[in-house]
Amino acid sequence: MRLSTITNWAYGATVALTLFSGATMLMASSAEERERAAVAQRATFDQATATLEEDVYRLTEQARGFVISGDPSHLIAYRREKEALRSVEQRIAHLRDAGANESELAALRQAMHWSDALTDEQDAAIRAAQAKDDKTARTILFGDEYGRELDRVAAQVGKFQYMLDQRTDHAVARATDTARQWRTMSEIMLGMTALLFLCVLYFVLKQRILRPVVRLSDVVTRLAAQDYDAIPPDSAHVDEIGDMAQAIRIFRENGLERQRLEQERDADRMMRDLISRLTQRLQGCDSVSDLVDVVRRFAPEIAPDFPGRLYIHDARRNAMTQACDWLSPAQSRIEFPPSACWALRRGQTHRPTGDMVDIPCEHLGVSESVSTICIPLAAQSESIGMLYYEEPTDSNADHLERTGKYLEMLAENVGLALANLRLRDTLREMAMADALTGLPNRRQFDTMLQTLVHDADRHGTPLACLMVDIDHFKRFNDNYGHDAGDAVLRAVGAVLGDSLREHGHAFRLGGEEFVILMPGFNLDQALGRAMQIQRRIQELRLGHHGKELGPITASFGLSAFPDHGRPDRLLQTADAALLRAKSEGRDRILVATVRDGASAAA
Repeated sequence: MRLSTITNWAYGATVALTLFSGATMLMASSAEERERAAVAQRATFDQATATLEEDVYRLTEQARGFVISGDPSHLIAYRREKEALRSVEQRIAHLRDAGANESELAALRQAMHWSDALTDEQDAAIRAAQAKDDKTARTILFGDEYGRELDRVAAQVGKFQYMLDQRTDHAVARATDTARQWRTMSEIMLGMTALLFLCVLYFVLKQRILRPVVRLSDVVTRLAAQDYDAIPPDSAHVDEIGDMAQAIRIFRENGLERQRLEQERDADRMMRDLISRLTQRLQGCDSVSDLVDVVRRFAPEIAPDFPGRLYIHDARRNAMTQACDWLSPAQSRIEFPPSACWALRRGQTHRPTGDMVDIPCEHLGVSESVSTICIPLAAQSESIGMLYYEEPTDSNADHLERTGKYLEMLAENVGLALANLRLRDTLREMAMADALTGLPNRRQFDTMLQTLVHDADRHGTPLACLMVDIDHFKRFNDNYGHDAGDAVLRAVGAVLGDSLREHGHAFRLGGEEFVILMPGFNLDQALGRAMQIQRRIQELRLGHHGKELGPITASFGLSAFPDHGRPDRLLQTADAALLRAKSEGRDRILVATVRDGASAAA
């Protein structure tokens, strides 16, 4: 019950008890008034009867005094008092108005009748005395009959007074009892009112208001200090205190939710800062290996409970190859074809488990569904890699969804960085490679030569340089056209590239001139490789528009470190040997002059 209802009921009960108590007090006062009225009536009746007896005796004394003394003053006094007497009906009417009943009035009327009879005898005695018949007058007034009549009047008056006393005593007793009862009831009502007031003070103010308010005040103080461990008391009463407790409970829940949202916001801000640092590091990567190191370092920080792998697409073998892993993932093979992953097939994130049942990827190596995430890395609608994650089994849906967004952001940044690196490598290759033969050009040759020369000079390792020039190349352009010349250049470039697939580097310096750098090759090894290349070039048979281009030969100049001096002079030494080979008839290999002046040719 609500406090307002309890208060209204208590107020209503208090008012009702107060009104009833006042009514009982009024009834008690009314009973006391009736008691006093009965006593006052009795006094009035006593005074009336006393006056009646006094009148009878006073007339008797005046009449007897006149008879005995003959003094006319007694006669005058007698007549004056007799005239003052009212009639019987007037006296009875007065007493009837005062509250006498008929039985009492009958007794009083009989007394007045005897009083009137005495008055007649008094008149007779006075007349006899005036007639000088003193004996008769004395006989009348002092006789036994007159005395008996006086006694009758006194007896009737006594009877009347007795009846009045009985009735008055009964009325007084009844009024007294009634007044006592109403006073007792009034006292009981006053006690009940006081008890109700005390109960309201104790149960309502202390138990239902003061104690819960003190507890709620402590909770509110702690909540104001953002101490959300304070739990509002449970109130089973549906009242204002219960409403306050419910409001405080809702405030606490809102505070906890706000605190949770703030923690999520702070965690999200930290995570976005981490991803921002990751993006900056990815933008600063110069190679794929740098990118792999950055991903290996940042991926466990972004998703600390998600083991995973980074796969990069190997275009030569058309395979997804693991570049790195973190947190020891248990599933997924090290290498697999792109068709083994549904994420790469569809070009979007694939999760075999969750709210929607799906098919697990073949590269997982398990038949049953596992909690994994595959996020493709794409550039211009082409899959260039993939991020693979294994979901923790004890995480809730909110954590998985929130982390999934971060993983998508990570994949987007890694994919963009990897695409930029590949684009940069492609542009570098385009800038550093010959467009016709596909071999590195002069710019890349200068860089590579500087690096290899530095390593050979520093570590003392052998280094060989082979200069190649196609013999009579102008003949192909003049006789068959520039397309034929380009075909010859491409064929020779292919021979050079295939001959040095594992060791060495082939370059096109310009026109029909090529150069080969062979780190780790001594002079004999380099000479053997040069002879293989010469033989393969001689074996070339090219046709153009149905016509055979004829034999293709080349001249070679070979130099080696340390046989021919410092490594930074190898190119000039090999070029000098090439000029000698061309001047001596072409289609031959000439080794540069050795320091002691000897020379060798093959």
